[in-house]
Amino acid sequence: MSSHDGQELEPVGARTPDADPVPDPGHPPHKWRPTDVDERLEKRAERQVATFFALSGLCSVLFVVSYFVFDIGEVVTTVGGFGASHLALGLTLGGALLFGGMGAIHWSRKLMSDVALVEARHPIASSPEDREVTVSGFNTGLEETGIARRPLVRNTLLGALGVLALPVPIVLLRDLGPLPGDKLKSTIWDEGMRVVRDVTGTPIRASDMQFGDLINAEPAALFEVDENGEPLIEGAELQREKAKGAVILVRIEPEEITPGEGRDDWGVEGILCYSKICTHVGCPISLYERTTHHVLCPCHQSTFDLADAARVVFGPAARPLPQLPLDVDSEGYLVARSDFDEPVGPSFWERDSR
Repeated sequence: MSSHDGQELEPVGARTPDADPVPDPGHPPHKWRPTDVDERLEKRAERQVATFFALSGLCSVLFVVSYFVFDIGEVVTTVGGFGASHLALGLTLGGALLFGGMGAIHWSRKLMSDVALVEARHPIASSPEDREVTVSGFNTGLEETGIARRPLVRNTLLGALGVLALPVPIVLLRDLGPLPGDKLKSTIWDEGMRVVRDVTGTPIRASDMQFGDLINAEPAALFEVDENGEPLIEGAELQREKAKGAVILVRIEPEEITPGEGRDDWGVEGILCYSKICTHVGCPISLYERTTHHVLCPCHQSTFDLADAARVVFGPAARPLPQLPLDVDSEGYLVARSDFDEPVGPSFWERDSR
């Protein structure tokens, strides 16, 4: 039997079980690279690889510098019609990756071992012997790369990779926004601040509420204006404080109320005030059942008993709604006695365990 090019083919049944499935075609004569035979060219290639890695590290540093140098506030610096910040960040990060890749490719093409290997395809399941061979081959590969005896290449590579990692923790994560600090632990509520309706901003007297009523409310400070009629709080700060300070007022027959520990006097004539933010994932609660005094979060059906210190009676919420202590001022309007004594909203790692 012969192939299309006239060569004789060996019948399958004629091969021994240990024979290779495909005859070894052999290798053409090996052609040595210039860096394999000329030490001067080898040293030059080594310096070139080190230069690429050094440029990669430099671009990573410039990436961090560009992040802080070019502001992207109300006035945007442009270069050729493009935003200077985006342009600088793109070029420097691209340069860091480009030069790192060029260094690795140049290293493998000029300095790593240049030997052709042929082996038969092995079964998918590796035997212990194969694993030992793999480990041995890995160690051999490390030796053949010359990384142990080429400290210039090794050190510049490690330096480039180390500097390239800087943009992730310093810039990319920092760019997610400012750290919350202690802003999650307190709200704008303060002693003597009036409780007002959430849309109109009108203050609320105790006599305005009937038993069974539930009113959505906010702190009066969100509606204050200066002598020119301009709001004292606006923009992102207003939205942030409004979200944290949102509350609900409910009036329940005093004999039906089971106050929380140390909260016997936190209500006014059966009027209680709780945070409107669900303690599960922060959705605004809104659905009230006056006969049971239960309020329901529409997102995941967490249910709180407002007559029993906002205890969780159903759903995934893990803690009661924070309660705002109430009082009345000289004009009979409902006011806060203080801020909440615990963080509002969903649980997070810094909140008090109580």
